[in-house]
Amino acid sequence: MPPSSPAGAAEPVRSPIPLSAIADTISRLRFGAVTLTVHDGRLVQMDVTERQRFS
Repeated sequence: MPPSSPAGAAEPVRSPIPLSAIADTISRLRFGAVTLTVHDGRLVQMDVTERQRFS
């Protein structure tokens, strides 16, 4: 029998869309940062800061 959730706890909804958006962003980024904002256990925002290097 699988473990049950505590009473009143909602199961998180997993969506492949944010995961694919994060993976796509990271694959295109050469230098920079990706910041994820989470509210109540859900991804609500992704900020991308791209750096340009000149050498």
